[in-house]
Amino acid sequence: MAARAGRLAAAFASYAKIAWWGLVAPRTPLEHKALLIVQAVVLREGEGKGEGKAEAIGEGRGEGGAPEVLLAVRSDLVGWELPGGTPEPGEDLEVALVREVREETGLDVEILRHVGDYVRDGFRPHTARVYLCRAVGGAPRVSAETLDVRWHPAGAPPEELFPWYRVPLDDALEDRAEPVVRRERQGLAAIWAGMKIDLRMRLGDGASGPGSK
Repeated sequence: MAARAGRLAAAFASYAKIAWWGLVAPRTPLEHKALLIVQAVVLREGEGKGEGKAEAIGEGRGEGGAPEVLLAVRSDLVGWELPGGTPEPGEDLEVALVREVREETGLDVEILRHVGDYVRDGFRPHTARVYLCRAVGGAPRVSAETLDVRWHPAGAPPEELFPWYRVPLDDALEDRAEPVVRRERQGLAAIWAGMKIDLRMRLGDGASGPGSK
């Protein structure tokens, strides 16, 4: 009971910080530029084993089978996501993506193509630029930003994948000649979906949330 209460307290503390970041910060004078983030769909040919722990993968391919996608569990709003983050001022976007993936997962990636730009308004307006990648080296590890790193079947990602990552993943699996541009609104439904995933991950059996181990 005490452990469960501790997880709930951690959840609500995270929600307060996220609410400030998503609802208040974008409307302050300090936010003078639109937020741009970069994210990676890292694929490999799967081994058909589902949610195996990520391993050192050389050229980023398994031994055949359906493709797998590398997902990470974030440490604030707990749930599965595509790795990535915010470029430093003046940093090239592709350089930033490689750096962010390495920092979050321990893996080095090669960018294959630009999948698309996802222009979102509502909660924390931003543009997510998504790239298709493959892993070319490194060793997987968690970080201050990630609680877990695993390969999942790309065509059947876990239910705890935040819903705003599903369309970019589907787009990456399509063989498109040009990047897509999609406009999306993250309203109350998206916020509630994210909170439900977070609580399920924190409070469920084998939870990956802070304080669960």
